[in-house]
Amino acid sequence: MPAVLAATGISHKATIYAAMAAGTFPRPVRIGSRAVAWRSSDIAAWIATRPVAGDE
Repeated sequence: MPAVLAATGISHKATIYAAMAAGTFPRPVRIGSRAVAWRSSDIAAWIATRPVAGDE
């Protein structure tokens, strides 16, 4: 989660969970019985869809 927060610029875990519930953020994949991770390609694709500051 810390790496996802840093990569996306989102400051709160709750924001990510809300976006996942809304279907606007990639879901993590289970990597263990109590662990999940996000694919870097999914996060990169999500970032690519975000507007860039100053673009109009």
